[in-house]
Amino acid sequence: MARVVILGGGVSGHTAATFAAKWLGNSHEVVVVTPNAKWNWIPSNIWVGVGQMSKEEVTFDLDPVYKKAGITYKQAKAVSLNPEGSANETQPFVTIEYTGQGKEGESEEVTYDYVINATGPKLNFGATPGLGEGSQLGEHTVSVCTADHAEHASHKLQESIEKMKKGERQKFLIGTGHGMCTCQGAAFEYIFNVEHEIKKAGVRDMADMKWISNESFLGDFGMGGLHMKVGGYVVSSKIFSESLYAERGVDWMVGAHVSKVEAGSIDYELLDGSTGTENFDFAMLIPPFAGVGLKAYGKDGADITATIFAPNGFMKVDANYAAGTYENWKASDWPRTYQNPSYSNMFACGIAFAPPHIISKPMSSPNGTPINPTPPRTGMPSGIIGKAVAHSVCDLITKGEGAHLHEASMAEMGAACVASAGKGLTTGTAAAMTVFPVVPDFEKYPGTGRDTDYTFGEIGLAGHWIKHILHHLFMYKAQLKPGWTLVPE
Repeated sequence: MARVVILGGGVSGHTAATFAAKWLGNSHEVVVVTPNAKWNWIPSNIWVGVGQMSKEEVTFDLDPVYKKAGITYKQAKAVSLNPEGSANETQPFVTIEYTGQGKEGESEEVTYDYVINATGPKLNFGATPGLGEGSQLGEHTVSVCTADHAEHASHKLQESIEKMKKGERQKFLIGTGHGMCTCQGAAFEYIFNVEHEIKKAGVRDMADMKWISNESFLGDFGMGGLHMKVGGYVVSSKIFSESLYAERGVDWMVGAHVSKVEAGSIDYELLDGSTGTENFDFAMLIPPFAGVGLKAYGKDGADITATIFAPNGFMKVDANYAAGTYENWKASDWPRTYQNPSYSNMFACGIAFAPPHIISKPMSSPNGTPINPTPPRTGMPSGIIGKAVAHSVCDLITKGEGAHLHEASMAEMGAACVASAGKGLTTGTAAAMTVFPVVPDFEKYPGTGRDTDYTFGEIGLAGHWIKHILHHLFMYKAQLKPGWTLVPE
């Protein structure tokens, strides 16, 4: 019997685990190690953050789902990997530390035949002074990165709305909290949902709203922007986004690195090297992401973390990390199988894999401060990659070490995104967009890097309903209800 250990139970890890358990059946063991007791459909956190959904509507308990699937569930965080075993243990193992199940603080060594790193990101609030401490949200701003954060944000938003109703003007600052953030999309959705709720409350005229982002232009989204078909015409995401911001009366500041956060104000640096201060009454700033800090050790106990992980803490896979400068970057640099080059029984998926480089053009201020989005690897790509990796591992177990590895390159993968711009039965809107491929391939698609026949976008009520339906579909799928495999990633 082989044992597959999956580190992380988010979108990618949960997808990998549930498919692996289905395909392997009772003949082999699937183990999930995650510090969380609940699964969270993160794309809907923005609705929790404006009071349009409850925390309970976007989460569910993992334990009964994993029992139903025959998955061994350990509520714990992975601390270190020993891919060669140790002097006392001949088989590879991962050291974990329990965070629940009545074993809080206890450590355990879990042996494995194959390991899938799907730990996701560390929310690196500590990278910006005042934004938070380490991975913990601070007191000056709010976040929608977790369901608990989003619930807290909703309460703070309501406080601001009540102040405006009493005649006290409020300044809203929403965007990214560091020069190397990703997930601009979540902040993009949140600012327009906040604007929508303020308008519904009848106090829009009492609110000043500003977007702040490390993107060099609106609509970059960490993908270098895109050209898409809108109403039969090909337009840039820059024009599409600027039109939306202007239409909603939202000011913007781009190419910005938030260097410090204090009560009611942030310090920033722009791409031109200038610095300044921006005041706020309510701020939601997405933190940068980093690897969770897994260590790795050789059989002799030597630290081999740098062999397995990139400096940012994400796991090295079959990517070209020696591509060099921006001019040399190619779509083929991106990984296909997500297998670690040093250990063939080790894979990574979702945010946990180290990209070969960013997608947007690298930029920095004259002071040497990097200010550019890091690559998005969430949502649909995470699910697709998680399933492909699980398929590879299952084939290696059932067909032998010579089995073909399944591929899911982001440079050959399309993705759909539905970005909410306000929730409501008849008043909701969302921008429904598709992009193909996620990583632009300028050799195959000269000029735009993407196939404009499959890259398009529309905004309206229909998009809102699509997002609402997708929420229920993915919550249904993740709970392994009848027919769950029919819902695509």
